Amino acid sequence: MDFFSKIPVMDRTALRELKKGIDLSFKDFSRAYGDGIESFFDPLLYFLIWLEKLLVNSPWPIVIGVFALLAWFGSRSIKLVIGTVVCFIVIGYFGMWKNCMATVAIISVSTLVCIVVGIPIGVLMSKSSRAEKAVLPVLDMMQTIPSFVYLIPIIMLLGIGKVPGLLAVCIYALPPIVRLTNLGIREVDKETLEASEAFGATPLQKLKSVQIPLSLPTIFAGVNQTIMMALAMVVIASMIGVKGLGVPILQAISNQYLALGMMNGLAIVALAIIFDRVTQQYGKRIQKHRGQKK
Repeated sequence: MDFFSKIPVMDRTALRELKKGIDLSFKDFSRAYGDGIESFFDPLLYFLIWLEKLLVNSPWPIVIGVFALLAWFGSRSIKLVIGTVVCFIVIGYFGMWKNCMATVAIISVSTLVCIVVGIPIGVLMSKSSRAEKAVLPVLDMMQTIPSFVYLIPIIMLLGIGKVPGLLAVCIYALPPIVRLTNLGIREVDKETLEASEAFGATPLQKLKSVQIPLSLPTIFAGVNQTIMMALAMVVIASMIGVKGLGVPILQAISNQYLALGMMNGLAIVALAIIFDRVTQQYGKRIQKHRGQKK
């Protein structure tokens, strides 16, 4: 009857040896390959530092003007442009300009990395059901594992700094763009594909000229979700050395500064709304252009 009242548990000594073996193996791996892996990401680090310095050191009217132009290019909405300008002026007026620019820099670089890595993986998944079955469990794990847990191996491998923080943001933000690229390409109308095959299109021509263009609205929805998830990760990433609006929020939590936390939190919300509205409007414009307006 003990079997039904008490769940079988691994012997404590065996469990301790198992944990010790995993820890020692990862530490050995970190000592052997940590420097090499860190060097691999040096170009990304230099690009992030360059973009951050460019945004911080450029005159603020020029920076706001560029953001206003990007908002106009994406949305064609004068209200959204005015809202973007007002938000950035208010953020600067309350002394959060430098942290805001650092946040914009890491969000921009992490989104770029996710697009470069995620779209090819999504295309591969759409072309191979075997690849889809292999990648989906990894994406599930990336989206469900607690953020603080995957910070542990990253810190053990690369230490604290901008690159580990950037990797943490990318791991958290990558799955949506992979999933939606795969979904968008798989949902392309089969009759359209058959028509392109009838005209003698090769698989590569079908992908470049039919499938990717027709799935752009869905892919762009993935980009939108990636940006939102990267913004959501800013505070956690600041725990391992990423500068930006997350740093004062952590200070506010540690010292119980309500106003500091609220102001920087609202600045992140403002950035999220700006990015979300602009990318949503751009996605709708793509759909309208392709005659798929809902």
